Amino acid sequence: MDEADRLLLRRYRLPLVGELQVASLWDALLSRELFTPDMIEDIQRAGSGSRRDQARQLILDLETRGSQALPLFISCLEDTGQDTLASLLKTSRQAAKQDVEAIRPLDLKPVVLGPEGLKPEELRVMKQDPSKPSQGKLAPVVLGPEELWPAKLRPEVLRPEVPRPGDIGSGGFTDVCPQDRAKGNADLAYVLNADPCGHCLIINNVNFCRESGLMTRTGSSIDCERMQRRFHLLQLAVEVRCDLTAKQMVQALTQLARRDHGALDCCVVVILSHGCQASHRQFPGAVYGTDGCPVSVERIVNTFNGTGCPSLGGKPKLFFIQACGGEQKDHGFEVASTSPEDETPNSNPETDATPFQEGPRSTDEPDAVSSLPTPSDILVSYSTFPGFVSWRDPKSGSWYIETLDSIFEQWAHCEDLQTLLLRVANAVSVKGIYKQIPGCFNFLRKKLFFKT
Repeated sequence: MDEADRLLLRRYRLPLVGELQVASLWDALLSRELFTPDMIEDIQRAGSGSRRDQARQLILDLETRGSQALPLFISCLEDTGQDTLASLLKTSRQAAKQDVEAIRPLDLKPVVLGPEGLKPEELRVMKQDPSKPSQGKLAPVVLGPEELWPAKLRPEVLRPEVPRPGDIGSGGFTDVCPQDRAKGNADLAYVLNADPCGHCLIINNVNFCRESGLMTRTGSSIDCERMQRRFHLLQLAVEVRCDLTAKQMVQALTQLARRDHGALDCCVVVILSHGCQASHRQFPGAVYGTDGCPVSVERIVNTFNGTGCPSLGGKPKLFFIQACGGEQKDHGFEVASTSPEDETPNSNPETDATPFQEGPRSTDEPDAVSSLPTPSDILVSYSTFPGFVSWRDPKSGSWYIETLDSIFEQWAHCEDLQTLLLRVANAVSVKGIYKQIPGCFNFLRKKLFFKT
C-alpha cells in the first residue's frame, strides 16, 4: 500500500472502527483475495473478539495487503451496503490524488541566466582555453528539465556524484550497498519471503489480581498498540492476548509452537508484563501472569526448541521482553554531556519490578550448563540489564518499546536486527534520571532483515 492510502486509513481509523460492520465483509474480502481464510480467522480472534476489535484489526491488516488494497476494500464496502464509509474513503482518496496532481510540475520552461544584451543566437556554450579569459560574454546557465532544453543550448552540466552510504570507503561507486548484498545472500542473511513471513504473538498483562500484590501496568496498552502496528507493517500475522494467568501464558505459547510454521520464515513473541529475577541456566529472568505466578523466560524460549516446534527449525525465533530483570535502580555515572530533551516534563515513570523469592531449586550445576546444547536461531531482547528495573511512563508507555518502535520505523528497511537493537540500547541509555539499558542474548546464525 502506498503512503497516501496508508495515511488515509489512519486518518479515518476512528470512524471505521466505530461504524464498520465486519460480519458482512468476510465473503467479499475472500472473493477479492484481499485476505486468506487463515488471515480472516486471525482477525476474528483479535482482542476480545468484539466487532470493534475485529474492525481495528482489519484496518491494521489492510495496510499490509498491497497497492490495490484500499480500492478493493472500498468495493467491498459498496457491495455490502456500507455506502457512507465507502463514499468517505473514495472521495478523500480522489481529493488526495487531485492535490498531488495540482502541485506536479507539468509545464516547466527552461530559464536562461546570462549577461544582459545577449541575443538568442549568442546563447551557446563555448569551450574555451582556461588560460584565455572570456571577452566579457559569460556562458549562460540553463535551469529546467533537460528534455526541454533548446537544441542549441548544450551546456556542460556539472553534477557531482553524491556518494551513497554504501559507497563511502568502498574504494569505488557501486549500485548495491553491503546491506543489500547481505539481504540477497542466503548464506549471510535469513530469507524472509513468505507472506505473511511469520506469526507474532503479543501477550499484554495489564491488570493483576489483588492477591498478587502487583500494580496495574498503566501505559502498557500504548506499548501493545505500537508493537501490534509495527509487526503488521513488518509483514507478520499478529495475535494479541491480554491479561493471561501464568497457565494461560504457557498454553498460548504452546499453541503457537504447535502450529505448522512450514510455509513461514520466522516467529516473534512479545511479552509485556511485570518481571523478576529467576534462577536459570540459559536465559535469565521471569515474567508474571495476572495471577502473580512467574513464567521463566527460559521456559518461554524453550517452548520453541526443536522438540516443541520442529517446523521452525533453522528459522529465526525472536523474543522481546518488556519487564523488569530485578529491583535495582541504576543511578548511572557522570559523563561529559547529557540529553535534557530525554527528561520528559511532568512524567513519573514506573517500574515493572517485583521481588522474587528463590525456591529450593536455586542451585545451578555448572557442569550441567556446559553440557546443554547451544540454542540456535534464537534472539531474546530484554528491556533492561538482568537485575535492574525497567521504566514505563503511564502516559507514553515504556522507554524500551517506545524506542524500539521508533528505531524500527526509521531503520528497519535498511538495517539488520542486531544493528537496530544497538541503536535501541544507545537511545534508551541516555533517558531519564535513573538509567536503563536494554540487552540481548543473540544466537542467530545470520543477519536478519525484516520484510518491509
